[in-house]
Amino acid sequence: MRSSTIPEKLKKQLAALPARPGVYIMRNAKGEVIYVGKAAKLKDRVRSYFGSPHMMEPKTLALRQHIDDFEYIVVGNAGEALILEATLIKRHQPFFNIRLKDDKRYPYLKVDVQNPWPRVYITRRIEKDGARYFGPYASAGSVRATLDLTKKLFPWRSCTKEITGKDARPCLDYYIKRCIAPCTAYCTKEEYDEVIEDVILFLEGKSDDVMRRLRDQMTRASEQMEYERAAQLRDQLRSIERTVERQMVATTRKEDVDIFGIARDGDQACVQVFFVRGTQMIGRDTFVLEGVRDEEDQTILTNFLLQYYEGAQYVPKLVAIPADPEDRDTIEELLSEKRGSLVEVRVPERGEKKRLVELAGENAKESLSLMRVKWMADANKTELALEQLTEELSLPGIPQRIECYDNSNIQGTNPVSSMVVFVDGKPETSQYRRFKVKTVVGADDFATMAEVLRRRFKNHGSRAGQPGGTAVNGSAPEGGEDSGSEAAPPQPESWDLPDLVIIDGGKGQLGAAVGVMRELGVHHIPTVGLAKRFEELFVPDEDEPVVLPRGSEALYLVQRVRDEAHRFAITFHRQVRARSSIQSALDTIPGIGPKRKKALLRKFGSVKQIREAGVEEIASTIGFTKALAEKVKAEL
Repeated sequence: MRSSTIPEKLKKQLAALPARPGVYIMRNAKGEVIYVGKAAKLKDRVRSYFGSPHMMEPKTLALRQHIDDFEYIVVGNAGEALILEATLIKRHQPFFNIRLKDDKRYPYLKVDVQNPWPRVYITRRIEKDGARYFGPYASAGSVRATLDLTKKLFPWRSCTKEITGKDARPCLDYYIKRCIAPCTAYCTKEEYDEVIEDVILFLEGKSDDVMRRLRDQMTRASEQMEYERAAQLRDQLRSIERTVERQMVATTRKEDVDIFGIARDGDQACVQVFFVRGTQMIGRDTFVLEGVRDEEDQTILTNFLLQYYEGAQYVPKLVAIPADPEDRDTIEELLSEKRGSLVEVRVPERGEKKRLVELAGENAKESLSLMRVKWMADANKTELALEQLTEELSLPGIPQRIECYDNSNIQGTNPVSSMVVFVDGKPETSQYRRFKVKTVVGADDFATMAEVLRRRFKNHGSRAGQPGGTAVNGSAPEGGEDSGSEAAPPQPESWDLPDLVIIDGGKGQLGAAVGVMRELGVHHIPTVGLAKRFEELFVPDEDEPVVLPRGSEALYLVQRVRDEAHRFAITFHRQVRARSSIQSALDTIPGIGPKRKKALLRKFGSVKQIREAGVEEIASTIGFTKALAEKVKAEL
């Protein structure tokens, strides 16, 4: 977008921008918030989106194509800008921002200590009412598990009735030792308050304090010959001790720490949080972020920490993370202000905390894998995804077989391509195919895609519009057409025709693909191009791309298909590159033909081992002389 093409309305707004810190809000033509950012100087930062495109990152270029309007909010300093940015991102969930998945409020545990007879319950709204809040928790499942545990350990009331102490009899909770029945005056106000205080200490991770209090109460009850109450306290104490024993011993030093680990997959990231209180890990939670493609870990962590702690009700003294966030000093200042004392944000370099950060990262990676497996296994979700995709792309029917193609090369060397197949929304790995590119020299994605699709569909032209051939046998080698397997894989003419073809790329790759498919008479197959960065689906002969709704099952399916094609292509490219590096090192030596090369590799196993071998050892290889061995040593 050159200066001359900037709408007059935006020019006037840009000219009026102040040179002060603040937050800016970008909107598209529909008035939707598409990006929220912070700036030390609004005037300089916002104008940068409308300058020369040559030095811009792809994400910024894509963003500014959608900017129709913007507004800004002036704040006092960088810290206020960070807080406001995080708040607005959580509220609007802009497409171009890194954002916590789901636009719902995260759940908390609330202890309404402002009431005479407090209860503990789940809420999604934090109010300034004097109550104690604990969280946020990532899901209703995790907060409910914590609530159930506290109910088993501490006999607080779960009813909502007015407590007068005049009820004729208590409810069932009293008889199963889940409540001490203030409704019938079976306990005093002081005794009930002690229960609530223990609940709060336990939720804060101060289990040692709780157990110490219970032991003192048990001793006093025994001394006063209240043996039944002493026995109840003993049983409660044992239950808490068993719970604490099951908690992982995290550190040898007593301190409160939140440990963060991160894992990434395509446009999503997973952050695992370990809550360490004292020496033990009292719990953990998992959060998913979207919009992270092409972002650095530091940027992701900055956005997550701000959005997470913006709603958190407790901040520990130490926050341990795997990579330095942007604006660490400002984040520490904000967290310290929220806590009321100094908070340190640190990247551990050794010891127990480094081990815990790595463990949190491994758990985050496992959580991402589990999410993918669960989604794929959910028949209702995959069915809904296919229906949504059919509607959004105006397909003639449900795409039962989807094929996705992706290219892989490094500066044009060893180009390869992959084909992955999803049947009924689930991956059919036995039908995956991979291609060594034969006719293209250099990094030419368009020509590579054209060659691969020509090889895929070359024998289907005469059968256009007819059902596909016999399905590929499930036992066929996954290596596919160019795998080098001794067993011949099924040929393209035996593969079923797809109901939808997805090309990993934009308009250029799609144009090359459609041209080949028209040439071969299979242009009736719906084909779309998937832009790598923002999941825009380009459709032939249409100017505007199809943008699938954020959070839709259709978008998630398309992402999974694309990521699987990319993974499969990258894996194959690494294998080909590794074989190529071995071959090229030996093929450049005069006098070394296929037989001698094979003899060397059979004897030594690798070029590295050949390089480290002595001349006499190489000369003893079948077909070699001492002179040839010396030449090999000199070349390698």
